[in-house]
Parts: sequence; C-alpha cells; structure tokens
Amino acid sequence: MYRFLLSRQWVILTLAALLLIPTMIRLGIWQMHRYELRTDRNQQVSGALAADPVPVARLTAPGHAVTTGERYRSVSARGHFDTADEVVVRRRTNSDDQVGYHVLTPFVLTDGKVLLVNRGWIPADGPSQTAFPEIPAPPRGELTVTGRLMPDETTEASGIKDLEGLPDRQIMLIDSAQEARRLDAPVLGGYVVQTAPAPRGDAPQPIGEPGRENAALNYAYAVQWWLFAAGVPVGWFVLVRRERRDRAEAAAARKESAGDAGDAEEDSEPAVV
Repeated sequence: MYRFLLSRQWVILTLAALLLIPTMIRLGIWQMHRYELRTDRNQQVSGALAADPVPVARLTAPGHAVTTGERYRSVSARGHFDTADEVVVRRRTNSDDQVGYHVLTPFVLTDGKVLLVNRGWIPADGPSQTAFPEIPAPPRGELTVTGRLMPDETTEASGIKDLEGLPDRQIMLIDSAQEARRLDAPVLGGYVVQTAPAPRGDAPQPIGEPGRENAALNYAYAVQWWLFAAGVPVGWFVLVRRERRDRAEAAAARKESAGDAGDAEEDSEPAVV
C-alpha cells in the first residue's frame, strides 16, 4: 500500500520534511533567545531610568569604558560648560527623522575633569553642512547637570563610519578618548545625555528616552516557528494518506474498467447454431 514512499518524489519530500523540523525548532530557540535578551534590556533600561541620580564620578573616570550595567544610569555633575570647545556630531536625527546635529559640549567639573555632555539636537543649516552651525548657548556659571550615562560610540555598534577630513569642530562619533586628546584634558569615559536643566526655548531639542524593544514579538515568532515544526509531520501524514487514497481509488477504477471491458467482450461473441 505504501510502496510509493520509495519513489524518488516521496523520498525527496520526506527528507525535506526531516530537514525542516530541526531547522524550525532552532529558529524558534533563536527567537526565544532574542526575546530573553530584549526583555533583560527593557528591564535594565526601566531600572536605570527609575533610579535616583548618582554623582558621575561613582560610575566613570578618565579612560573608563561604560559597561552595559552602567548604561542609561542617571548621573549628576557640578561644574560649568565650556562652549569654546564644543563640537557637533553629524548625521543625527530627531524624533521626526530630520537630519541635523547633536551638540556635544565639554562640562568642566569642579575638580578639573571634563564630562562630555550631549545637550540635544539642532537642525542642519544647509545641505553642505560645512559651516559650524549656530548653537543656543547653555546656562552660564556653575550649575548641576543631570543626564543618562552612555558608552562611547563605535562604528560596530552604531553603523556610522568615523570619517576623516571633516569641517572644523565636527565629528561623526562621540569618543571620550579622542576628545581627551583634542582637549588635552582628563575626560571621563563615555558621555551624558542631558535631561536637566531643560534648555531655554527647547533648543537644542532634548533627546528622548530610549525606546522599549518589542520583546513580545520575538516570543510570538518563537511560538510560530515551533507550530510550523509541529505542522510538518502532520502535513506529511495528511499527504501520505491522500496519496494512498488517490492510488487506491485509481486502482479500483482501473479494475472496474477492466471488468466492464470483459463483460462487453462476452456480450459481443456470436451465438453458436
């Protein structure tokens, strides 16, 4: 009855089904791993944003690489802005996907160390982006700044190339070590996205909080892949049953046709006198 399973067509179909099952299971495991990573990140971001600010010196120092656990932590610092040495970071977008700059201003602490503060987004003055843009001034004098601690930017993490030959006081990536060489000063590792005090007139535009990743979507994808994996043997069995039924019906039809043909031959024989 099932001898057709040894045909080339059915051998290929069976092997394909056997290959699909573990592949789909592995894809489901990968999606579940993505779900766990995104869930952990969302919990980390929520916890970091909800925590009270701590002095920035507790988490970073010159040459320090900001860790994953320190990222997004709310920190505070006391000092004054150094607008003479501020730079702009090219090819940055705001919440409306408009291209412009991030304003990176050195913040000189009371102990002489320097903290890089990303004060927010400003629009580009023109398509060439060669001239240094006009930047709203920060508050003067000594003040306390609060913000989210961030690690140095890299091409690998951001996808942005660190181009050379840029116009004066323009950079592509925020790199505390590079800024330390430019400023010839002890610069704390990483940088801070300013959250307080709020800029006057909302310029530069404050950078919004990090978005929550859709971990539930990865969970749904994992379940979907595993349902597909379970459906493969069910589908294979249904196809086998259908093929067996079709072959049995075809054989019965041939047998019936042969029987009808034999009866017709008997009826057509001449009578013997």
